[in-house]
Amino acid sequence: MDTMPNLETKVAATGGLEHALDDFLQAFEAFKDANDRRLDEIETRMSADVVTTDKVDRINAALDAYKQQLDALSVKQTRPPLGQAAGSVSATAPSEHKAAFDAYVRKGETASLSALEAKAMSAGSASDGGYLVPEQTETEIGRLLSTASPIRAICDVRQVSASVYKKPFATSGAATGWVGETDARPQTASPVLAELQFPAMELYAMPAATQTLLDDAVVNVDQWLAGEVQTAFAEQETAAFVNGDGVTQPHGFLNYTAVDDTAWSWGNLGYVATGVDGALPATDASDVLIDLVYSLRAGHRQGAHWILNRKTQGEIRKLKDADGHYLWQPAATADGRASLLNFPVSEVEDMPDISSGAFALAFGDFKAGYLIVDRLGVRILRDPYSAKPYVLFYTTKRVGGGVQNFEAIKLLKFAVS
Repeated sequence: MDTMPNLETKVAATGGLEHALDDFLQAFEAFKDANDRRLDEIETRMSADVVTTDKVDRINAALDAYKQQLDALSVKQTRPPLGQAAGSVSATAPSEHKAAFDAYVRKGETASLSALEAKAMSAGSASDGGYLVPEQTETEIGRLLSTASPIRAICDVRQVSASVYKKPFATSGAATGWVGETDARPQTASPVLAELQFPAMELYAMPAATQTLLDDAVVNVDQWLAGEVQTAFAEQETAAFVNGDGVTQPHGFLNYTAVDDTAWSWGNLGYVATGVDGALPATDASDVLIDLVYSLRAGHRQGAHWILNRKTQGEIRKLKDADGHYLWQPAATADGRASLLNFPVSEVEDMPDISSGAFALAFGDFKAGYLIVDRLGVRILRDPYSAKPYVLFYTTKRVGGGVQNFEAIKLLKFAVS
């Protein structure tokens, strides 16, 4: 277990992800054996052997590397062939908008796009920010973002046409009561309503291409553009959904006020403290995780996920329950998720590391708790001048986000209280 074979090489040799997944599961078994030995040494000698600890850490790091490669390979397998984008119109019968967009991207021809957008009464023009991409291109960008962004994949995503999405909610329910069959029915009080607002902020990427690539008729422009902006959009989005300030970017869930769960109120996120500053308890650490799970209402636990980064997951992976079973379990399939206490784990690198007072672990029903707002329309501006001989494509989309249900997300604070 001192060295791990590269999964790219494995897949190239075997032609599938199954063998790579087998290697990952074998590595996890080796990790459990080494960690069991470390725990036995701590129990019998009061400390673990340095060699054993080092071996556990190396296998743990290798497991993380394996998982990252498996995720990347799974994404590659979902990509459509070079000549045809998934869900797009057939290359032999392209839409009018798609044909005009293709001519704009490849050759800079604007007449057809300008005519189409004028006919559609669109505000998009080269002077005010570029042209709207065809619907199938926008759909492909959204599909790839859902695959690449761990937060977007588990949250509620809504498309809107306005710059701000407004969602009303009741701060106090309508008055209710029990009455007899012939009793008078008094008039109930009206519910008090408040409003959450989710403004859409501008997100941009600027992929570059050579004119030779654009002149190649085999290259699918839709798929190329979607693939190029995927990583840039996904990384920026995920960081904002976690830590965004809500001013020029979405409001990240860690940027809301967090209060002890016993004093929770609407507008705040509740947290459970580990009882140890900057660490999990040395004994019965699983109890803290169980407390966090059951701080969430039963209706939200059914669709709950854990969110944590790679380093935190490495620490959690070492924990056992009272019966000696590991709390963390690997995914059963290559495109599946690892689980912790039987709830799926989403690895998000923008979550903080374990440290004093850090909220390094989140648990909740993010489908109910966090709303992502996509304003319809991805815009592109072709720039063949700024970076000759390359052609730049200034691509923008508008995205907003914020907590919509403060009961559905709980945090673990690595602090005494």
